[in-house]
Amino acid sequence: MLSAPKGSGLVTSAMAADMSALVSGASVQRLTLGIDGNGRIRQHDRSAADVLTSRPESLLGLDLCDLIAGPGDPVATVRGLIETVRADRESTAVLAIRTASRAVLDAVVTIEPIRSADPELIAQVTIRIPPPAVERFIDPALMRHALLDGAVRRIGGRLDLDQMTPELVNILVPHFCNSTGLMLLENLVGEDEQQERVPDGTYLVRRMALAYDDSDPAWDAVFPTGEILRYPADTPYTMCMDSRRSVSVVMNDEAAVDLATTWLRRPVARLFAGASMLLLPLLAGEMLLGFFACVRKAGFRRFDAYDAEIGMEFAGRAALFMDSARRFSRERATALTLQRSMLPTGLSAPSSVQVRHRYLPGSKLIEVGGDWYESIALPGARVALVVGDVAGHGVRAAVTMGRMRTAIKTLSMLELPPAETLQRLDDLMHELGVLEPHFATCVYAVYDAVDGTCEVASAGHLPPLLVHPDGSNELLDVSPAPPLGIGASPIISRTLRIEDGSLLVLYTDGLVEKRTEDIDVGLARLCAMFGPHSAGQSLDDLCRTALAGVFDDQQRDDIALLIARLSRIPADRHVSWNLAAKLTAAQRARSLIRRPLRQWGLADLIPVAELLVSELVTNAVRYAQNKIGLRLVLEGGLFCEVFDDSAALPRLRQAADDDERGRGLQVVSQIAQRWGSRRTVSGKVVWCELALPVPAGERPARD
Repeated sequence: MLSAPKGSGLVTSAMAADMSALVSGASVQRLTLGIDGNGRIRQHDRSAADVLTSRPESLLGLDLCDLIAGPGDPVATVRGLIETVRADRESTAVLAIRTASRAVLDAVVTIEPIRSADPELIAQVTIRIPPPAVERFIDPALMRHALLDGAVRRIGGRLDLDQMTPELVNILVPHFCNSTGLMLLENLVGEDEQQERVPDGTYLVRRMALAYDDSDPAWDAVFPTGEILRYPADTPYTMCMDSRRSVSVVMNDEAAVDLATTWLRRPVARLFAGASMLLLPLLAGEMLLGFFACVRKAGFRRFDAYDAEIGMEFAGRAALFMDSARRFSRERATALTLQRSMLPTGLSAPSSVQVRHRYLPGSKLIEVGGDWYESIALPGARVALVVGDVAGHGVRAAVTMGRMRTAIKTLSMLELPPAETLQRLDDLMHELGVLEPHFATCVYAVYDAVDGTCEVASAGHLPPLLVHPDGSNELLDVSPAPPLGIGASPIISRTLRIEDGSLLVLYTDGLVEKRTEDIDVGLARLCAMFGPHSAGQSLDDLCRTALAGVFDDQQRDDIALLIARLSRIPADRHVSWNLAAKLTAAQRARSLIRRPLRQWGLADLIPVAELLVSELVTNAVRYAQNKIGLRLVLEGGLFCEVFDDSAALPRLRQAADDDERGRGLQVVSQIAQRWGSRRTVSGKVVWCELALPVPAGERPARD
């Protein structure tokens, strides 16, 4: 009747392709129509006349849109199909077709251009109608094709269990059963590692997905997704998991009622009455993941051995997919948790310094990296600002980042200068690189909120950006040094004086680097972001602005950003004096500290402060060659600092019973909240901190 079509075929959707393949079996009814350019039926085969109309002679001349019940507007649907034919292409779609005896049925409709002796005949329409419900689950070839080809192969590429499990049950329903539930062992999907079996020998499982082919709301009510439950021993479910073989059960009315009574869920009796149930274990190699619970309602063919064979093959493939997704998700979660646990949860700084940070993981392709940041409050109203980047991604980079961050925290407690701190980090990276090569970049800055100076050192890192209060900015020219773990060149720091209200921006290369442009372009773009307007903006707004343009880069690196607004503490919160290196210096120091302590409302601390200052000044007199400096700083606590020109750092030692000296620092360590020392350009400083008294209104009530 018709000639061969011309042109390449075009399938409009994956759904149509799957259903088209599914209804290609012998049990499917094929109806053939010929239409003209207006969509009117001009030819048809004998089956079409019997199926589509109650009067066979009325099919000729009928508009094709009159047979279409949906989806969408039938007229627009037919118009679109005809336009495809005029473009000399084939099109396939799933449409709802009106029939004479079966009401409305879903069918695969294929329209293709033809060449015919009739000039008005332009297209052949092939309608393939699947078998009615009573004939489902009969053709094993159809079930095997639906379960083991097509959609299941595409699902295998997913690595998310929450997305994969609903799609797997939607393959079983409607092609294999009327309803199914997917159960996974709780120890495989839960956040905490648990035993596969609980002490009483049963299994703890979680329902991951549910599918059914009717609109009965009882299914979701009785079997909620996400429910964690335990099946008793000697039940078909436990037998399936113990034997790791399929288990088939026929539920008569009495058995369904007993099951509903046991589960305390009355609708189960109605849902399972007369049903055939097949349990399919999910095995990934030797590992049990869970099982499928497949149910065919009364009136449908019961499960047999061939169904079990097909089902086990499908369950085996599904188990491998889910095991891969589970392993990937767990490894990814481990890496992310490891890295995020190593990032600081809170940043500390003097009260005059504002600090904000942002950490942005890489794209979905690169999500775990080695970027990190720190803001560490140091004694004497100082703060250490650090940003680093370990080369590479994944767990290895995250572990190295954690080591570096721990080392930075430790070295900051030693109060080493920035250059020496990075030098120590470089030694650590060289040591780690003996067994496993590592390298990293890092910038380390220490800001003194008393005198307003900032010392910066860098090891292979991008230059910090300094934004002045007037809105002008500059990339700080810090002496270059190789990345940590690569070279042995000395690291040199730079000290500069910072105006109050200036911004110091530390960042990693992910913020300014793009594969398609030079890094200088990214640095210029960063400078433009922090223009005159930035002086009055909040740090949170500045962070958002800096990150606004990076989300569209699908292959960017992860980003660490640290912005600090630097200002000195008020002048009335610190005071300093110079003392002669004489034996009378301790007495002089005691008399000098009384007035500022009274002005600060700390008269109660005067006796203790006098004792500590006396010990520190006496120790300095012993080693100093010239003048001694004394400074009090009120910032978080009361800091007493004594400066001298000797580079020898004091150490706490245990004095013998007959020693006349060596007990001063023991006294300081026992009375002060903490104490320490650090080297300066001209010598050293020894300090101690006294905790401030709690105001009476803030003291906890006594029982």
